[in-house]
Amino acid sequence: MGMRVLISGLGSDVASRLALRLEGNPAVDSVVGFDVDPPRRHLQRTEFHRIDPRDRRRLLSFLRDQEPTVVVHLGVYEPNARASPASAVKRNEQAAVTVLGALCEVGSVERFVVRSGLEVYGRGRDAPSRPDESAPTAPTTMFGRSLADVERIAVEAGHVADAPVTLLRFATWMGPHLPAPLGRYLRMPVVPVDALGDLPFTVLHPGDAVASIERAIAAGIDGALNIVSPGAVTASQAVRMGGRIPLPIAGPAWRLAEVAAQAAGSPLPDHVREVLIRGRVADGGRAASTLDFVAEQSTSEVIRGLYEWSDVSWVSPGAEVAP
Repeated sequence: MGMRVLISGLGSDVASRLALRLEGNPAVDSVVGFDVDPPRRHLQRTEFHRIDPRDRRRLLSFLRDQEPTVVVHLGVYEPNARASPASAVKRNEQAAVTVLGALCEVGSVERFVVRSGLEVYGRGRDAPSRPDESAPTAPTTMFGRSLADVERIAVEAGHVADAPVTLLRFATWMGPHLPAPLGRYLRMPVVPVDALGDLPFTVLHPGDAVASIERAIAAGIDGALNIVSPGAVTASQAVRMGGRIPLPIAGPAWRLAEVAAQAAGSPLPDHVREVLIRGRVADGGRAASTLDFVAEQSTSEVIRGLYEWSDVSWVSPGAEVAP
């Protein structure tokens, strides 16, 4: 028999892309998933259930009916992406406890693959500038602490289930249609950047994120892997790539920048402010050696793609439109 894959957070762009890929994978017998929002792709073989992860009773009832061999936990919500900061933290904790806690005892699970992020390393004074997976986790933001909690719960679930847990520590997912707060911020006409730091960071295209998850499913590696793109850019470089105007600021001016960004519809949570000031890169060598994974798009290419929007072509009623 082939793999039976359960995906939490199926309504996200990356999760629905993954489900589409798994539908065409002959090693996969079935794909089932849930989320508070439905996927925005037409999935043929994937079974979707609309469940809020905070609805523990309904979620447990659903999970008890499933017998997955692979659990892909992508039900991790970034603050100010698809949920407010407080809601994101609550959903992350409840989804991890309920999903991983319930599925570690069903007896069918052979491996877990869990979304995490580079935010778990933190950017404290003693934090390495380019951490590999041996670096300690010392998160310094709300999102980083939430991800560290998800990792801890996942590792405990793996111990109970006697199954490997692959923790994928992603760079920020970025694309022109993703609701990532960093991407929204960089697309503002005038973008505050740090006048004193402006250190480099890396981002990841959603297609590369999907490719790494699919390889992790097949490999069943126990432990953490940094998933990054080649190269890095600074905030001021990213802003110039998009033809925006960088506005150097420092110190207390960041508080004013937060207020202005919020008013412009581009909230600036602390993990995004941290990457703009202190940067965020990591060593992706272990993923290259164990998964044979190297991202196809570099950080610079992903940033340029962020600013690419298709032109709108207006047509008159009754005009012929190419299929």
